[in-house]
Amino acid sequence: MEINVNFLDNLRLEAKFDDFTVITDQPIRYKGDGSAPSPFDYFLASSAMCAAYFVKVYCKARDIPTDNIRLSQNNIVDPENRYNQIFRIQVELPEDISDKDRQGILRSIDRCTVKKVIQTGPEFQIAEVDNLDEDAQALLMVTPDEAHRTFIEGKDLPLEQTIANMSAILEELGMKIEIASWRNIVPHVWSLHIRDAASPMCFTNGKGATKEAALCSALGEFIERLNCNFFYNDQFFGEEIANSDFVHYPDEKWFKPGPNDALPTEILDDYCLGIYNPEGELGGSNLIDTNSGRVDRGICSLPFTRHSDGETVYFPSNLIENLFLSNGMSAGNTLAEAQVQCLSEIFERAVKKHIIEEEITLPDVPDAVLAKYPAIVEGIQALEEQGFPVLVKDASLGGQFPVMCVTLMNPRTGGVFASFGAHPSFEVALERSLTELLQGRSFEGLNDVPPPTFNSQEVTEPNNFVEHFIDSTGVVSWRFFSATADEDFCEWDFSGSNEEEAARLFAILDDLEKEAYVAVYDQLGASACRILVPDFSEVYPVEDLIWDNTNMALDYREDILNLHRLSDDQLSQLTERLEDSQIDNYTDIITLIGIEFDENTVWGQLTVLELKLLINLALQRHEEALELVDMFLQFNDNTVVRGLFYQALRAVLEITLDDELELDDYLVNFQRMFGKETMEAVVGSVNGTVRFHGLTPTNMQLEGLEKHQRLIESYKKLHAARAAKAGLA
Repeated sequence: MEINVNFLDNLRLEAKFDDFTVITDQPIRYKGDGSAPSPFDYFLASSAMCAAYFVKVYCKARDIPTDNIRLSQNNIVDPENRYNQIFRIQVELPEDISDKDRQGILRSIDRCTVKKVIQTGPEFQIAEVDNLDEDAQALLMVTPDEAHRTFIEGKDLPLEQTIANMSAILEELGMKIEIASWRNIVPHVWSLHIRDAASPMCFTNGKGATKEAALCSALGEFIERLNCNFFYNDQFFGEEIANSDFVHYPDEKWFKPGPNDALPTEILDDYCLGIYNPEGELGGSNLIDTNSGRVDRGICSLPFTRHSDGETVYFPSNLIENLFLSNGMSAGNTLAEAQVQCLSEIFERAVKKHIIEEEITLPDVPDAVLAKYPAIVEGIQALEEQGFPVLVKDASLGGQFPVMCVTLMNPRTGGVFASFGAHPSFEVALERSLTELLQGRSFEGLNDVPPPTFNSQEVTEPNNFVEHFIDSTGVVSWRFFSATADEDFCEWDFSGSNEEEAARLFAILDDLEKEAYVAVYDQLGASACRILVPDFSEVYPVEDLIWDNTNMALDYREDILNLHRLSDDQLSQLTERLEDSQIDNYTDIITLIGIEFDENTVWGQLTVLELKLLINLALQRHEEALELVDMFLQFNDNTVVRGLFYQALRAVLEITLDDELELDDYLVNFQRMFGKETMEAVVGSVNGTVRFHGLTPTNMQLEGLEKHQRLIESYKKLHAARAAKAGLA
């Protein structure tokens, strides 16, 4: 994690990381102002709080109340060496906690991350640099070793060279990549989380049988998502990019809708129109670009090559971002390598969806076949030894598709987790199923998977597939676990060179009579591509283009960002539009308008319901506001501070609306209950002197929205590189 420190007045310091700011000072006796804890005090507190966190996690997983658990830490300093200290952590437990849980709580404290780092002994490297923003890949820790060349199946270059090449591409772009976490809870299964230190919203996860393979996976995914703009999928690019020569890629084209909002003839082809506009309901306005909001320019469209005949077909960027998410994008050492990964991923998701929705029972992989892959067997045995039964299934549907499945059962919670992997090689597909299962997870994290069901409607519900796509935690049918399989086991093999494998995977689509459309992105120095297979590789239903399109942001973005400047008439019109739209009250504003607010602010927690509430207060519509306050307090999951504000607000509104009650009679005790500052905000909100309490003013220039500005700065690096490559810089 990158922590940037700013020097403030006197001895005060400001540390910034992620969405947080920490202020430190020194005691007055050390010439400070005593306005904040010292850095060392934070260090000591971090140990105690980390220990308490692990106690909380243990108790929460077992429904043990923590109200009467007390924990403290004292530091005993060696009088002869003040750097030699004993951290004494003590915990007081209620009498009704069992001996088993007492020991469990003590063991949980022993797992404290701060404690383990101190005990291991961190290495400090102190150096002067010319520019903090350079030396971009210094945080990766896994350094390519030129003396070793590790080849794995599916890669056209050694892992070490692949890591070096991808790191160089990111460094050239000015992306400072840091590893946020590693996981290796069973043998031969590694995963990690990497992110852009300057814009942590840009992150990926990697997985593999070794550290190097996992790092390759994470870096490859990072580069593929940069090339395909996935990190910025639903976000506002800002006015500078929106008014540039191009918004996404230099070869994009903009087409204006025809009369009566008709689709331009230049977009899509007959095959795609039959899928995306079968009834003629899709209008040009449905396909306006979300990222720029340039309605005046028309429909931003990106060129794809139709695989069957090499013809160029233009796909609206809006259609891609609304339906496909990250499915079917990849980067590789060569284009063929990237295509194999793209197509493998597409088959993995499509076959997985078919199996889950049709409640198909898959055949087990025989032990004799599994024995050919001892490293995979060792990982599975480690899970079994931890108390998690594992089923290894052939998901090829009789040898049609290069897909495998590893399913974990959790007897502690009754949950199951079905993980799928795909690749032309049987072994690689099986390895991917296992590494996907444990990517970024601890054993405790496996307690969150849902139980199976015989309710077919729950399994086939569209959002269930979205959950499976995001992190494989959707619901599966109990029928999946039947001892009688619907297909015979097949020890399939589609492997060959990457060129041969890509051809074989495209051939499967041909057999299914599915058309594929390919876009190649090499402007950033990597071989990357995106493949769309209409009516096969979408993640969201086609109906979303009309009924749940991300470009609804264009109806609200400007007004919401300029909220503090709107007249009463404009505010009234905004609430009417929100009501007429039938947008779910619990949709967060981040999602609605495509702006990344700091999640630790009121903006970051703001929902449509709370926005309506605050507007009604500003318009002095007290009855409507009270109704919305009741809804907020009943269903909304917000911060404790915000909840108390609305508790106080409800009481004041009830007094205001009751002719027999006087606020002055209650104000003193309200202040004692909620605090003077809160009550000033509440009373001001009710009488109109305070508007939109907690929401700091901003505008379309995104003033004060540092998190979103960091995201835009990240995108500008890509935009500049593409412009330079196209000779537009």
